[in-house]
Amino acid sequence: MQLIGYCGKILKRARINPDEMKIYIDTANIEEIREAASWGILDGVTTNPTLVSKEGKKFEDIVKEIFKLVEGPISLEVVSLDCDGMVKEANELAKTNKNAVIKIPMCIEGLKAIKILSKEGIKTNCTLIFSANQALLAAKAGATYVSPFVGRLDDIGQRGMTVVEETKQIFNNYNIKTQIIAASIRHPIHVIEAAKAGADIATIPFKVLEQMTKHSLTDAGIKKFLDDWKKVPK
Repeated sequence: MQLIGYCGKILKRARINPDEMKIYIDTANIEEIREAASWGILDGVTTNPTLVSKEGKKFEDIVKEIFKLVEGPISLEVVSLDCDGMVKEANELAKTNKNAVIKIPMCIEGLKAIKILSKEGIKTNCTLIFSANQALLAAKAGATYVSPFVGRLDDIGQRGMTVVEETKQIFNNYNIKTQIIAASIRHPIHVIEAAKAGADIATIPFKVLEQMTKHSLTDAGIKKFLDDWKKVPK
């Protein structure tokens, strides 16, 4: 009995989560979201002004369509750079749907806004995280999620996944409930590394989701099965 109690304490300290890593799609393209949702693997969506600008549609129309397709957290980003402006935008965006999560950039004004919004019960996703220090500050301010951009760090010669690993260790050490979204995913290996690092969520471009389904041996196996089936007497 003492051993069982001791093991229970260890598991509690480690914050072992029985749930799988959630998969979000990182896009504002309705067709991509509809297709990924049909696979049965989608838990949420993240968008940003750059992704929205590529679609040539009104932001409001895109948002309405996304909420129809996905029953899960949908991150919508503010564009103001001052606290008051962020809070005002966030309140408007939060009214669009109960699953709306407001993306706030990592900066001093952003931290102020996150503090206010968290007290109002509005979920926030602190974006453009490039260090564990930034993630810790965002969590302290009350962010629901933090989004380390692993791919952009890789692009400048740093190992982006290190930020996810360090942030996970810090959050575990202090039982911080803020969830980690591995963002700026460039390829399927990033997804595997994020899962191994214990990221709560990976937000993934549609192209990478497609790549994750493929393997040359799978294709060869299907072809062989079909070729052999043709040899079966009819």
